[in-house]
Amino acid sequence: MRITTGGVTDMGRVRTNNEDCYKIVEPLQLFVLSDGMGGEAHGEIASAMAVETVVKHCLDVETNPAAWVIGRVDPNWSARTKRLSTAVHLANKNIFKSAEENPDRHGMGATLTAVWIDDAKLSIAHVGDSRAYLLRSGSLLQLTRDHSLVAEQVRRGILTAAEAEESEMQSVLLRALGAQAEIEVDAEEHTLFPRDILLLCSDGLTRVVTEPEIAGTLQAETDAARASEKLVALANERGGPDNISVVTVRLEKESKGWFSWLRRGSGKNLGSNGSVGGK
Repeated sequence: MRITTGGVTDMGRVRTNNEDCYKIVEPLQLFVLSDGMGGEAHGEIASAMAVETVVKHCLDVETNPAAWVIGRVDPNWSARTKRLSTAVHLANKNIFKSAEENPDRHGMGATLTAVWIDDAKLSIAHVGDSRAYLLRSGSLLQLTRDHSLVAEQVRRGILTAAEAEESEMQSVLLRALGAQAEIEVDAEEHTLFPRDILLLCSDGLTRVVTEPEIAGTLQAETDAARASEKLVALANERGGPDNISVVTVRLEKESKGWFSWLRRGSGKNLGSNGSVGGK
């Protein structure tokens, strides 16, 4: 399959700094997105630390393929899924340790959503309420589960989905990197097919843009970079109350002709903290 990508991060219309961070590592087909918390510059520190820790541990797969495993793992998981899950545990440890050693960083934390593509296999590791979606045959499926108070209340039938959208408690997370020395990481695997579209995003998008609007934009815009830009622009049109980060990954059937080549999307950084490329 041929993969094209595009990422955008933006400060939004209300915040004075961007605590989101993402990275696209094209050689590995690794995509990582984090939303920091903690106020001032501390959220930026936490999200950058989360992303860089995950990227570094996954890049080490070539030099140290038999790295140790941290946390609960399914014995049926692939080596990449185990490594990705371990990378998120390491990110949690690094952020927690940094907050302990630096009193001014006390309370900082971050969400983390990472996907790693290996041929037709998708590995996902996730903590928090940043999301990964899969658009297939016109249907948008949320691959991750929000680790938030209102999401848990919806799952237990305490709130309806509509009530959750209006709740003032949407920002309360039950699970985030850096909050505790040890953390539970959600990890799983999926099979990918040509024409699938993956989307990673922070809650700055999903708080103000509906899932039908996300699906419609991804279907209408075939360029991954422009699709990310349009989704960020739509969130800003709705007031941009939070930082907004979007990474779009399109999978297409590889052409067999002489003109077959990998067309990369460009990462456009409208705010800060986004990057595309290798190391």
